[in-house]
Amino acid sequence: MLSFILRRIFQSVLVLLVVGLVAFAMFRFVGDPIDTMLGQERTLEDIDRLREQLGLNKPFFIQYWDFLVRAVQGDLGISYRQGRPVAEIIAERLPATLELALVSGALALFFGIVLGIFTAIRRDGITANLVMSISLIGVSLPTFLIGVLLIYGFGVGIDIRIPFTDMTFNTGGMPTFGRGDTGEIFGWTTGFATWDGIQSIILPAITLGLYQMTLIMRLVRAEMLEVLRADYIRFARARGLGDRAINFRHALKNTMVPVITVTGLQLGSIIAFAIITETVFQWPGVGLLFINAIQFVDIPVMAAYLMLISVMFVAINLIVDLLYVFIDPRLRVS
Repeated sequence: MLSFILRRIFQSVLVLLVVGLVAFAMFRFVGDPIDTMLGQERTLEDIDRLREQLGLNKPFFIQYWDFLVRAVQGDLGISYRQGRPVAEIIAERLPATLELALVSGALALFFGIVLGIFTAIRRDGITANLVMSISLIGVSLPTFLIGVLLIYGFGVGIDIRIPFTDMTFNTGGMPTFGRGDTGEIFGWTTGFATWDGIQSIILPAITLGLYQMTLIMRLVRAEMLEVLRADYIRFARARGLGDRAINFRHALKNTMVPVITVTGLQLGSIIAFAIITETVFQWPGVGLLFINAIQFVDIPVMAAYLMLISVMFVAINLIVDLLYVFIDPRLRVS
């Protein structure tokens, strides 16, 4: 077990180094930050002096090594755009992204598993077929379009007339811009502390988690249907076990191993792909910070963001691998 953990940690560190190297190589094609930092009346002396000050005159691998050494020490550099430490900027923005990812991940995981179990157990029912048909929306529509539709339907609102009356009601009124009012809970600045903050996170969380929820639901349904056709399930029925014991004690437990794999990857992608949702709803997280950094060629911010996302992905994958051992005893023996 210890050798497995050490081997996975070594692989994780290797992946982080490769990702950082690729990201640094890509930044060379984004643009020259000197063009955005100096005005039109700059001279060659000004350009050379700023390049030397920022370390951009060094060879590529030296720049990458310097970044790694500083990053290990907690120094992610200075933002070219804001002139502030990148670690400080990310620390301000990261709580908003984690808050959005936490809510959307919880919604996707809860409703995905519940609806997956329901559609598997009641696979021939009208309600289950209706849920499967509606779930195609989450798979087929892109995230930004789902966000725009939610903004139009529940932000701007649609006037719906009540039958047999002259009265109408509007479906809008939900916040569609920003994080809303925030407060502190045990030192954590969060929107959960205010009603406006709770309302503001509903539409972005649904937008971000809808695809993941649909994917988890379909995976749980497919895996559970396959397990329910297994021989030991038939034997359990022949022994006289009830449907509740068969479905939740035997079938669901054997369904969770592949579900945990996909769920772990999807939870990581929620944080990585929050960029689109944060842009649509102008959510003040690290994803929106990354988009702004691309526009201004703010290389330290872009590098720090990509390394942060890489660390999260690698950590989630490592946790998923360790969970295998506790869920499936056969892996523990091997």
